[in-house]
Amino acid sequence: MSKPNPTNEQYLVKEDAFLVSKTDTKGIITYCNVPFMEAADGSENDVLGKPHNVVRHPDMPRIIFKLLWGKIQSKEEIFAYVKNMRFSGGYYWVYANVTASFDTGGRIIGYYSVRRKVNPKALEIIEPLYAKLLSLESQGGMDASEKYLNQVLQERGESYDEFSNNIQRL
Repeated sequence: MSKPNPTNEQYLVKEDAFLVSKTDTKGIITYCNVPFMEAADGSENDVLGKPHNVVRHPDMPRIIFKLLWGKIQSKEEIFAYVKNMRFSGGYYWVYANVTASFDTGGRIIGYYSVRRKVNPKALEIIEPLYAKLLSLESQGGMDASEKYLNQVLQERGESYDEFSNNIQRL
């Protein structure tokens, strides 16, 4: 299945929904729940066995995924705002918590993500920030967007974790 063209049709994640997925260490989806499939507008056949970026929206700055992968591969959890694309071309925003899964020896065997509805007030901050990061990436690569993101965090006096949690609570 090829990726659809993005549309402006937004799917609103339900207030009480938990969108859950699990992947192997390479990001291949090994499990997803019904709310995840509903948000993605897809079936198990559309997502299971596919790379998790099958739902990646082109409006997402790559620096956010670099940050996410860096944290989880270091066995740290991360909370991040993610705009995903539906199989119909629409989109949905989530506030994602991503963690590594471990075997009994403490080795990473996969990743686990639980997503919730985004606070609309947080999106008032995230959408322009991501647009700026994406613009910087198109002009100066990921280094430019990383530099800008670090500058924003430094000006706010917050780590990325503090920033994401604080604006979710607005």
